[in-house]
Amino acid sequence: MSLVLASTSPRRIELLKNAGFDFVLAKPDADESRRRGESPKAMALRLAQLKAMSVAALFSNDRKTAIILSADTIVVAPDGKTVLGKPRNARDAARMLKLLSGRTHTVITAYCLVSSNSRRKLTRAVSTRVTFRPLSGREISSYIKTREPMDKAGAYAAQNAGMTIIKSIRGSYTNVVGLPVAEVLSDLRRAGLK
Repeated sequence: MSLVLASTSPRRIELLKNAGFDFVLAKPDADESRRRGESPKAMALRLAQLKAMSVAALFSNDRKTAIILSADTIVVAPDGKTVLGKPRNARDAARMLKLLSGRTHTVITAYCLVSSNSRRKLTRAVSTRVTFRPLSGREISSYIKTREPMDKAGAYAAQNAGMTIIKSIRGSYTNVVGLPVAEVLSDLRRAGLK
């Protein structure tokens, strides 16, 4: 049985490598727009399933069973409803960081495991509460100048320079990075992957 990561995220790749897994990569194909009235958790779960199923179709004719792992990480503003995607530009990144400054928000990562042969799937969402310390305008500008916020949901990363703006994390740290490793490992073992 082989593992296929349906993602091109460098952070997910690194997390799985650090967990000791051998895997192949496949780029998923999914429309990531939010549906009207969809909750952030429902959105993350739906997108994780779409990504997994798009890649499972590529392996359906293989004799060897592959387990496809996909994930979708969503940053939810302190209001509990607004989804903060990747910033469009530096100004948008500054807006998001001001919104999160000194407040607590939620990071949801949903993941989906699909068997290429049976198409049996397991989908789970993990939530982590993240609190930022109060940030000055100068600190926000300095952080944006690192370019780190520009390809991250919510305009920050929990690792590298981003760790300096986080006051506390309640829940899985790796979930904030992009994959709740403890939960994924448990489910992969249950699926028969050693």
